Amino acid sequence: MKKISLLLISVFFATVSFGQFHIGPQVGYTASNLSLDVDSISNSMKSNFLVGAFVRLGGKVYIQPEVNYMTQGSIFKWPSLSGGLSPLEQEISIKTLQVPVNLGWKLIDAKVFNIRLMGGVVMNFNMDTEIETTGDNSNYNGLVPEDFKDMTWQWDAGLGVDVLMFAIDVKYVGGLTNILQDIHYNEGTVTSKSNLFVVTLGWKIF
Repeated sequence: MKKISLLLISVFFATVSFGQFHIGPQVGYTASNLSLDVDSISNSMKSNFLVGAFVRLGGKVYIQPEVNYMTQGSIFKWPSLSGGLSPLEQEISIKTLQVPVNLGWKLIDAKVFNIRLMGGVVMNFNMDTEIETTGDNSNYNGLVPEDFKDMTWQWDAGLGVDVLMFAIDVKYVGGLTNILQDIHYNEGTVTSKSNLFVVTLGWKIF
């Protein structure tokens, strides 16, 4: 929380120094997937929603920090045993405080609308991890919440459109760091990164 507080204070002073800025709430849709470097364990996407707020500083070139509360996750299926049935399935839900900081450029900047490109880095703070396990775990230990790191990094890139006071952003978010602790499977270390497709609708109240 100390890191989050320092970041919010920095954003506040940067906003004051820039003079021209927009601020507002936003909501969005996310489709997330936790990639794995283990071919025998399959994974699938989870859909969720986010709520947050953004600050935009600058003109044709701008900086946009955000704070979003969202859930990232995936569904893992361990290899099938005799009979062809998956013995273990785990639905991972990571409640995350996400802090993206993007650098953007307005390709078209008209009075009532603009079109923007953006990219940047994303900090993720793990607030809580929930794992729902089904199936037979007698042959696999499976993952537990303590296996997931408290803080991870991602990158993002996307396209945005502003119409009057509304801002629509579409972004792909890719994992930079491993979200797991030192987890071993079949005499190897498991690496997992969180990847997302994000669509947000923001309202520039100022």
